Amino acid sequence: MYDAIIVGGGPAGLSAALILGRCRRQVLLCDTGRPRNAASRGLHGFLTRENILPEELLRIGREQLKPYGVELRCAEVVAARCLHPHFEVDLSDGNTIPARMLLLATGVVDQVPAIEGMRELWGRGVFHCPYCDGWEMRDQPLAAYGAGHAAAGLAVSLTTWSKDVVLCTDGPSQLSRMDRSWLRRHRIEVVDTQIARVEGSDGVLEGIVFADGRFLPRRGVFLSTGQHQRSPLPEQLGCAFTEKGAVQTGRLDQTNVAGVYVAGDASHDVQLAIVAAAEGARAAVAMNKALQKEEQK
Repeated sequence: MYDAIIVGGGPAGLSAALILGRCRRQVLLCDTGRPRNAASRGLHGFLTRENILPEELLRIGREQLKPYGVELRCAEVVAARCLHPHFEVDLSDGNTIPARMLLLATGVVDQVPAIEGMRELWGRGVFHCPYCDGWEMRDQPLAAYGAGHAAAGLAVSLTTWSKDVVLCTDGPSQLSRMDRSWLRRHRIEVVDTQIARVEGSDGVLEGIVFADGRFLPRRGVFLSTGQHQRSPLPEQLGCAFTEKGAVQTGRLDQTNVAGVYVAGDASHDVQLAIVAAAEGARAAVAMNKALQKEEQK
C-alpha cells in the first residue's frame, strides 16, 4: 500500500511528491499530461524559473523526483473512495490501488467563451490572469471580457498594466450604477454589443469584431468567465466547497475528509505556479506529520 497517492502532476503535485519522497514515503503520482497552462509561451512569477516553458518546468520537476523513488504513472484517476482507514483509487488503465492518504492537485479548467478565435488565441492573445501575462501586454490596448461586478473589477485591475482598457460584456452588462461610476472614474468604456469573433494572425491578437460589424483593435483580452474543477474526485470523496466552487481546505490544506488534502488551483484564489508549488510542499509536510502520528501510536 502506498503512503500517499498524488493526483495531478503540475507544480503542486510535483512539489508534494518531492517532499514526501524525501520523507522516505511510498508515493504514487498520477498525471494525464494535460496542464492548465499548456498553451502558455512562458511561465511567469516563478523565482529562478521566470519565462520557462511550462513543459520544461514539469520535465525538471519529474527528473528531480528520481533519487527519491517516487513512482510516476501517466494515467487518469477516474474514481476514489474512502474505505476507512485507507483509500482506494481506480485508474484509467483498469488498476485499483490503495493508499493511506490522498493529495488532490487536480486544478481547474478555465471557461473559455465559445467565440470564434478565442480558443485558437488562448494563451497568445486571450488570457485568464493579468498577474501571469499582464507584463507582456503592458501599454497595449486591452479588453476585459465578462459581465457584472467581477468583470468591472478585472477591467479596473488591468489599468495597472495599460491605460487603454475596454470592458466588453458581449450582451447585457449586468453592471450596477456603482460599477458604471467606478469604470467611468478609470475612463473605461463599456461595450455591450455581442461579439462575433476575435481576429489575429500568427498567434497575435489584432482585434475584436462585433456583431454589428464594428472592429475594435486590441492586443490582449482577459477573461472574467470563471472556471470549474477539473476533476470530480473532490465531490466523490465528499469534500466541502466554497461559494466560489473551490475545495474548502484548512490551514494545512486538509479537507473536511480526514486523510484527503488539496493543493494548487483547485482550492485557492491566488492561482500562480509558484504558489501552487508552495501549497504542495505545505500539504506534504502536513501529510507526513499525520502519518508519523499514526505510526507513533
